[in-house]
Amino acid sequence: MSEAGGLTPTEYIGHHLTNRTVSLGDGPFWTLHLDTFLTAAALGVLAFALLWWIVRGATAGVPNRRQAFVEILFDFVDDQVKGIFHGNRAFVSPLALTVFVWVLLMNAMDFLPVDLVAAFTTHVLHQHEWKPVPTSDVNTTFALALSVWGLMIFYNLKIKGIGGWTHELFCTPFGSNPLLWVFNFLFNVVEYVSKPLSHSLRLYGNMYAGEIIFMLLGLWAATGVVGVVVGGLLHVGWSIFHILIVALQAYIFMMLTVVYIAMAHEHH
Repeated sequence: MSEAGGLTPTEYIGHHLTNRTVSLGDGPFWTLHLDTFLTAAALGVLAFALLWWIVRGATAGVPNRRQAFVEILFDFVDDQVKGIFHGNRAFVSPLALTVFVWVLLMNAMDFLPVDLVAAFTTHVLHQHEWKPVPTSDVNTTFALALSVWGLMIFYNLKIKGIGGWTHELFCTPFGSNPLLWVFNFLFNVVEYVSKPLSHSLRLYGNMYAGEIIFMLLGLWAATGVVGVVVGGLLHVGWSIFHILIVALQAYIFMMLTVVYIAMAHEHH
C-alpha cells in the first residue's frame, strides 16, 4: 500500500512529522506529543485485547493458567478496593484494575532495550526523538490524574448533589460558622488542586528519574573499562530495583485513584 508520492504509510508519517510533536493550535499548550499518545494508546489497546482474549476463553470449570492469573489479579485489586471503598464496587473495581494494568504496561516500557527501541523508531517510524515510556512524560500522568479528578467531581455531584457539595466546600473541615466559610473554601480549593498535582507528579517523577539514572549509567560505561565494569554492575542492580519501582508506582497510582473516588462518596 502506498500514499501520495509513492511513499509507504510510515514514510508518509515521517515525511510530514519532522519530530515527535504535532502542533494543534497556537501556543505550546496545544502541542500533541505523538510518541506519548501513540505508545499509551497502543498499550491501552493491548491491555484490553489481552483481557478480552482471556475472558473470551474463560470457563466455569477448572480455569486455565491465563484465566487463573487474571482471576488472582482481579481478586487482589478487588480486595484492595474493598478495604477502602465501602459502596457498590461494580464500577470502582474494574476502574482500579484498568488503571493498574495500563499504568503497569506503560511503566514496563522502561524494560525494553534502548538500542532496540531506537532502531525501531528511527528506521520504522522515521523519528529520532521518540520517548518510549509514556509515564516519563508529565502530560501522560497529568491526563490520567485529571481523568480521576473529573470522576471525583462527578461522584461528588452525583452522591451529594450541588447543594450538598457546596455545603461541604464552605462548612468543612472547620465548621459551619459563616466566619469560617472563607477559610473552609480556601482549604478545600488547595486540597482539590493538590490532588491531581501529587497524583501525577509522583508517578512522573519516579519514572523520569529512573530513565535518567539508566542513561547516566550508560554514559559512565562509555568512559572506559572501569566505567564498563562498575556501570554494568550498577546497571544490573538498578534494573532489579527498578522492577519494584515499576510495579509499586502502578499500585500507588491505583490506590490513590480508589482513595479519591471513595472520598467523593463520603458525607461530611
